[in-house]
Amino acid sequence: MDDMTIAEPRTDSAPPAPPAPTLPRRTFAIISHPDAGKTTLTEKLLLFGGAIHEAGMVKARRERRNTRSDWMAIERQRGISVTSSVMTFTWHDVVFNLLDTPGHQDFSEDTYRTLTAVDAAVMVIDAARGIEAQTLKLFEVCRLRDIPIITFINKIDREGQDPFTLLDEIASTLALDVCPMVWPIGMGGLFRGCWDITQNRPIGRVSPEGEVFAQVTVPPEQMAEVQDAIELTGAYPAFDEAAFRAGHLTPVLFGSALKDYGVVELLAMLSQFAPAPTTQRAEPHPVAASDPNVTGFVFKVQANMDPNHRDRIAFTRICSGRFQRGMKLFHVRAGKTMAIQAPIFFFARDRSLAEEAWPGDIIGIPNHGSLRVGDTLTEGEPLRFTGIPSFAPEILRRIILADPMRAKQLRRALEDLAEEGVAQIFRPMLGADWIVGVVGALQLDVLAARIDTEYKIPIRFEASPYTTARWITCPDPKILKTFIDANQSTMGLDRDDSPVFLARDTWSLRYAAERNPEIHFSATHETSAA
Repeated sequence: MDDMTIAEPRTDSAPPAPPAPTLPRRTFAIISHPDAGKTTLTEKLLLFGGAIHEAGMVKARRERRNTRSDWMAIERQRGISVTSSVMTFTWHDVVFNLLDTPGHQDFSEDTYRTLTAVDAAVMVIDAARGIEAQTLKLFEVCRLRDIPIITFINKIDREGQDPFTLLDEIASTLALDVCPMVWPIGMGGLFRGCWDITQNRPIGRVSPEGEVFAQVTVPPEQMAEVQDAIELTGAYPAFDEAAFRAGHLTPVLFGSALKDYGVVELLAMLSQFAPAPTTQRAEPHPVAASDPNVTGFVFKVQANMDPNHRDRIAFTRICSGRFQRGMKLFHVRAGKTMAIQAPIFFFARDRSLAEEAWPGDIIGIPNHGSLRVGDTLTEGEPLRFTGIPSFAPEILRRIILADPMRAKQLRRALEDLAEEGVAQIFRPMLGADWIVGVVGALQLDVLAARIDTEYKIPIRFEASPYTTARWITCPDPKILKTFIDANQSTMGLDRDDSPVFLARDTWSLRYAAERNPEIHFSATHETSAA
């Protein structure tokens, strides 16, 4: 029996346009379990958006050399993302601010902070593995913030689970309505392309410029199976934009980032349905994107992106107003005004001067340690954006310095990296050794590697007598002081001098909480105060 050949419509692709105030913004993050293909999808979105010219590489403006989007040495060595990147590109007259997050669970705190700065998320799932632990954890963070999610089931060109099994797993595990939008025509060795359910047409492989690489060729019996499957998808809820934006429904696209299937459809979905910049939570009142005054908050600090210049960049989400280079903004935590003279737009490690920015845009503000995660910048009103906490570390270690004469430099390095969120640092009330707290063991490797590489200070870690930390508060300052004085051997201060109870084990933490009901032991802590 002859194969059935279906002509693939050509996809017209407009040339990339420079960001402009009249263009709509879409600010989104990509989340996934490690090895689901998040970095590959990120690079393909940039490729189709005209921001890079070759998949897997970004073109450096200087030195005419190539560098991966995972720009830190340890990322290249281990093949993982351990820090968030921000990339801006334009596709079909829409400005996209893409925030690529660490996939490894040991860096989930950095991912959480990044999610505070986005309006939507793309959840990447491996077709063979389905929902994995880190995927579920990141989804729960999105749900806490009511972030709309588009699901991209990746690697359908390889052997994977049955598509209906994957849909049912998403619906049952995540308690979400699922709406399939793009369906696979076979998987693995039988993969022939995809089918756009909403437009009832095949999807072949196209170039970023819209050139069709090949027509979709499907044997008749396989085409009949696909048509039967598509009929069965009618049992799932139809796409409802309101339900999607409320976080109750996720559109599902099957595709292959590596082979360029489903990438254009994902961009179109983000362009058409992902929300524009929305109202942000703040005290004493929420901030709408339409508010005329400029406001923004710092969700990430990155030091030494250029180690030769010891630079320090505060990644700032613009929430309202028209930001212009050179304007003076009120730094709420510090209680003073600062001039923003050289703000930048990002592309991984590369950057360009930002003359102006609008709600939804991410700019970098060079500074010398004055800005930290959670800081609010306004045109004068003493606002504070909320919901950017630090999490109690699950691993605590002592730092051993190879050269005791470099203790002062070590302190500076620790404070710099703690402000980034690489680790948390605690200073015990009794004893001189710094205590480092991390969520996952890989963070210790990153911390040691960066201190050695960027500050030329070799360190090692040894076991700490403590297993976890809790921030303590009490409405009555006298009761709090009495508790601290009575427990100095297990008390410390964080980098903001907030008191922290350093528990030796779970039993001692529970015992202290039961004996002191007036004291609140918290596993989270707001990163800044007004």
